[in-house]
Amino acid sequence: MGEIEDAIERADREAFTKEPPKTLKGRIGFLIRQFGSAKAVAQEIGVTADSVNRYRRGARRHARPDVAARIDEVVKQRWQPLVRKRRHRQAAATGGITVETRARFGYTAAVGSTDDGRFRRLTVHLPPAYAQRLFDARNHGASDQQMRGIIAEGFKEVYFQDGGSRALGLSDVEINDIDYLDLDY
Repeated sequence: MGEIEDAIERADREAFTKEPPKTLKGRIGFLIRQFGSAKAVAQEIGVTADSVNRYRRGARRHARPDVAARIDEVVKQRWQPLVRKRRHRQAAATGGITVETRARFGYTAAVGSTDDGRFRRLTVHLPPAYAQRLFDARNHGASDQQMRGIIAEGFKEVYFQDGGSRALGLSDVEINDIDYLDLDY
């Protein structure tokens, strides 16, 4: 995995928007909604469908330790992708993405300007369109270099050109020698 991919994974792990259900009844209810039936949940966690229905109704308030551990594992497996999908949708629609990095930035600019690359520490909030492009690229198996290009283009527009009010002769920005890169959305 590349630096951008690692940063996305870290951001996904760090940002739980809502904890999974804590009670046994709540967890079983969630699993039944996910799997569609008590029988399917029973097969997944290794108990009978009657036991699952007893947990759902609240007739049994505690599961055996091995069953409770399996329920916890299955809930976590199913819960996090929902949270991740919701956060990605929100970042791509309204929130955008914040990129913090220390890297060498080089760029192509008009004749007579200094275009030598140099290390900068930047924290820039990129608009939702860049978040959407970054997530789409990741989902379609883009390389780390391609994802760097998307972030560099966002930096060019938001930071270097300030939305079109300066550095209009700047044509290309590159990110090289990344010390660290963190994403938040």
